[in-house]
Amino acid sequence: MTKKEKVEDIIQTLQRLYPEPPVPLNHKDPYTLLIAVLLSAQCTDERVNKITPLLFAQADNPYDMVKMSVEEIKEIIRPCGLSPMKSKGIYGLSQILIDKYNGEVPADFEALEALPAVGHKTASVVMSQAFNIPAFPVDTHIHRLMYRWGLTTGKNVVQTEKDAKRLFPEELWNDLHLQIIYFGREYCPAQRHNPNDCPICQKHGRKTLFKVKGKR
Repeated sequence: MTKKEKVEDIIQTLQRLYPEPPVPLNHKDPYTLLIAVLLSAQCTDERVNKITPLLFAQADNPYDMVKMSVEEIKEIIRPCGLSPMKSKGIYGLSQILIDKYNGEVPADFEALEALPAVGHKTASVVMSQAFNIPAFPVDTHIHRLMYRWGLTTGKNVVQTEKDAKRLFPEELWNDLHLQIIYFGREYCPAQRHNPNDCPICQKHGRKTLFKVKGKR
């Protein structure tokens, strides 16, 4: 099987399992998605979805957010971890959105990445899920699975993103990055993973996945 055929088979499997992948973070507009994605750093989507309703009940737009203090934001989002950095980021980016963008989230990679606490992955998620602009955000699931399937060297997420964009059709990027995340959670976890039971690894997994680990 050629690499092209392998990629096509992976795409077909993912589309069969997840024909309409939902956005995992609850939101109502680009701003609430931006805040939710920022909070999801080193935190589960499930926990973020429990905390954002508490935050958004007080402030679901930048104008209301800057009426709160950084300390007040920090107390609400504490369960998401990294609350000192995240609370400053949320307050700071909200003020910038008011000052520079009339309170709107810009549909622009460079502008998003210039906001406090917003990195390339966060910007990519917002661009793809809020504005439907092709992007391929790489999280730990995608980084792990792309390596397991022999589609990247696994050196770093920057290389993984380049390889994903090179191998997958651009019109599928926005769905594929969600499909791979869901697949990683359900079929291809980091721990206790049996490649023989995995719908994709059983056919396309690296040979090292199937080596029996020796006794210690």
